[in-house]
Amino acid sequence: MRHAGRIVAEALEKMRALARPGVTTAEIDRAARELIEQRGGRPTFKGYRGYPANICTMINHELVHGIPSVRRRLKEGDILSLDVGVTYKGIVGDAGTTYPIGAVSPVAAKLLEVTEASLYVGIAQAYAGNRAGDISSAIQRYVESHGFTVIREYTGHGVGRQMHEEPQVPNFGKAGRGTVLKPGMTLAIEPMVAQGDWRTRVLDDGWTVVTADGSLSAYFEHTIAVTSGEPEILTKL
Repeated sequence: MRHAGRIVAEALEKMRALARPGVTTAEIDRAARELIEQRGGRPTFKGYRGYPANICTMINHELVHGIPSVRRRLKEGDILSLDVGVTYKGIVGDAGTTYPIGAVSPVAAKLLEVTEASLYVGIAQAYAGNRAGDISSAIQRYVESHGFTVIREYTGHGVGRQMHEEPQVPNFGKAGRGTVLKPGMTLAIEPMVAQGDWRTRVLDDGWTVVTADGSLSAYFEHTIAVTSGEPEILTKL
């Protein structure tokens, strides 16, 4: 898990350097695939339920599952979300982030700041003996206290031998509920946050999820391990 997670982290770092105006999302996808394969892994998303690309790329109001394209060029002021899965020796690491492209609006900058902070607020609850709902509740309370909304139709999840495993880890809920966390569990915690309403819709490509009201959205994710002490982030350099 640590090795798969490190490859994910290295891929995200490489893509951060590429994320600038004029670059296409297809170029970012190709760079991620090259690094993942050089490190002995394979892109987990490629072919998953027919998904056609190596990573997911989302711009502005696009939330998750966006398909990279040679026709999508980044522009100054965009925000770009990236989701990367790596399978290494049969084990999956999963993480993502949202990057500003050049100078972004104040509301976009605040959205990124709050969403990233909410991830760490959630991770701080990933102690043995706590429940999944403790993570969910902490994320929701933090996000809503800053005037944003959490997406309810997509959730975090267990990850390990498969990309999606139990338990589900929603970004909303009540503390003290859900699966009891135990040492050795590995979870993908992924706050998905909207500037406006939490409702979403899927575009005609059958994959890309966007906010229904067209408002900005951001996304941050780490794979973490529950231990007998502090939670360990497996997808951070």
